[in-house]
Amino acid sequence: MSRTRTALLAAMALVAGASGTALAVNPADVGAAAIPCTVDYKIQNQWGTGFTAAVTITNNGAAKSSWAVKWAYAGNQQVTSGWNAKVTQSGTAVTAANESYNGTLATGGSTSFGFQGTYSGTNAIPATFTLDGVTCNVDGGGGPTDPPDPGTGTRVDNPYSGAKVYVNPEWSAKAAAEPGGSRISNQPTGVWLDRTAAINGVNGGMGLRDHLDAALTQKGSGELVVQLVIYNLPGRDCSALASNGELGPTEIDKYKTQYIDPIKAILADSKYAGLRIVTTIEIDSLPNLVTNTGSRPTATPQCDVMKANGNYQKGVGYALNKLGDVPNVYNYIDAGHHGWLGWDDNFAPSAAIIKEAATTEGATVNDVHGFITNTANYSALKENNFTINDSVGGKSVRESKWVDWNRYVDELSFAQAFRNQLVTAGFNSGVGMLIDTSRNGWGGTARPAGPGAMTDVDTYVNGGRYDRRIHVGNWCNQSGAGLGERPKASPAAGIDAYVWIKPPGESDGSSSAIPNDEGKGFDRMCDPTYTGNPRNGNSMSGALPNAPLSGHWFSAQFQQLMTNAYPPLS
Repeated sequence: MSRTRTALLAAMALVAGASGTALAVNPADVGAAAIPCTVDYKIQNQWGTGFTAAVTITNNGAAKSSWAVKWAYAGNQQVTSGWNAKVTQSGTAVTAANESYNGTLATGGSTSFGFQGTYSGTNAIPATFTLDGVTCNVDGGGGPTDPPDPGTGTRVDNPYSGAKVYVNPEWSAKAAAEPGGSRISNQPTGVWLDRTAAINGVNGGMGLRDHLDAALTQKGSGELVVQLVIYNLPGRDCSALASNGELGPTEIDKYKTQYIDPIKAILADSKYAGLRIVTTIEIDSLPNLVTNTGSRPTATPQCDVMKANGNYQKGVGYALNKLGDVPNVYNYIDAGHHGWLGWDDNFAPSAAIIKEAATTEGATVNDVHGFITNTANYSALKENNFTINDSVGGKSVRESKWVDWNRYVDELSFAQAFRNQLVTAGFNSGVGMLIDTSRNGWGGTARPAGPGAMTDVDTYVNGGRYDRRIHVGNWCNQSGAGLGERPKASPAAGIDAYVWIKPPGESDGSSSAIPNDEGKGFDRMCDPTYTGNPRNGNSMSGALPNAPLSGHWFSAQFQQLMTNAYPPLS
């Protein structure tokens, strides 16, 4: 029983005693006339000078098609970002108004939202709240909210179907702090566990449990997906230096015991059983064993080492096995992108090596719910101005310098075809695909309005392609890129969702060498003056200048992504 309701019943008992009349009071009968609304405000997490809060409104008055809750702080609290409501602040006064999707609030109905803020000194709960100008009673004492019904943990076919997706408060705050960033700061993005320290939080930031606790707040009474990136293999990303990791090529045991096992222990906590936890398993790993080894011109010694020791397969298999044991975890394995695996000599071999990894270290294909393509990459979702079957002057589009004999011209066609290849390789027929659309919009003034001239096949393709990279192999902080399709469930056949796994505004790698303790090297592909290598056709890198280390905030890139967004931002 809440302290508000308890106080009201006690007051009624005092009145009954004074009149000499006994009253039998049913708490359910203390209705709308007595309590027009209640607000439950609780501090969910608190650290240093920051906090997250959960707010639940219950409306006992007439049904509403829109709503606004207001309160004022007695201290210096400042809201930095919010989710499930438009939260604004002027001085000490805060207003939380409904989003377009949750304005309906029935009589007796409740709705929840959350926000992140800063403070110093004390962080007292506001004394008074109003709902559309009517004063509400306050229910809650500032402690953590009770978690929602943990549910059964039974997996569904598509975890994104009928579910909200977790908005990372830390990314949301950075996005909202950018001019114009509030237009997208409520979008869901991936939480990257890219080193062991990230499990407990780096430099006072949110750790895995903090994110899951915040997700429970955002979940409310519905379903919610949390997107995690499992990214810390030994010898990580053997073909690029900017995303190298903390573990050496042979440190597979440390990967298992100090990284995967602690993550599994947290995800298996029954407290989080009601969340749908989607894991993206080890990007930039298994395809490297096909494309960057042996006698190929794109081979690197580091990838040859990882192919010889088998630790990519062992690491991925171990992660699939352990995390797949948690009933509400959905494992999606990284499957490169069309500009990496779309050629005949990469396509089927990559599916085969993914199958090998998924059946080692105790894993089976049943531990794999699906696959993800284009993670942290820029490949256009759908090229509408030309197809792989077009020809100009008797030459196929495949003969153009841009396509270069690839069988796919965009990410959607590749993801759907690769899904079929994976099923052929032995994965379950129900597997679904995710496509990362966080930075593949390619809008703005450079976006072609139609096909290129039919002068020759190169003019035709280059004049019509949305993807404006110099070369499809360029991957670091690409100049001209834009935000892509907003996250959505079930957008196309075989596709579980479009997702923003790479948080827009986080760098791919530094433009020059920067000493660091994160295990991240300097890759010339992030240097705008670099003239290239066989992996990008010896082309210029196309990278933006003045970029920070991978994963660090890159304001100039964030602004570019918003400017060039397609669909455009309103």
